[in-house]
Amino acid sequence: MPTHQPDQDVFRSVLPADINWQPFPAFPPSARLAIVVGRPTEPGPYVIRVKVPSGVKLMPHWHPEDRVYTVVSGVFYIGLGEQFDSGKLEAYPPGAVIVLPGHTPHFHWAKSGEYVTQVTAIGPLGLEYLDPADDPRTA
Repeated sequence: MPTHQPDQDVFRSVLPADINWQPFPAFPPSARLAIVVGRPTEPGPYVIRVKVPSGVKLMPHWHPEDRVYTVVSGVFYIGLGEQFDSGKLEAYPPGAVIVLPGHTPHFHWAKSGEYVTQVTAIGPLGLEYLDPADDPRTA
């Protein structure tokens, strides 16, 4: 008999109205995270959504896990590098998929309005800022 991952042992669906947006300590205060499938704090696959309001920046950071981002709505601006540089931002429209290898320094900006991305990865989820002063958890 096959074994299942957490929250994947029965057929179910997640509708937009079921999304439970919550503050996330590693994000700027106005950004939100929703757990869609799995348990991101534990080893194993997970799916989360991230909602960032217009104008908000996530300063340079990295994740230990490989991630696949799917843009759900808005335009997702992401740049690679250890310093925030608006000239390095690339714009991705809804439906775009971005593969981000673990330990890749990057940054985001909701430059043209709110965006929502869906992140698929193998946990546990991690987020480390390159400059500790940018980390909301230390404020």
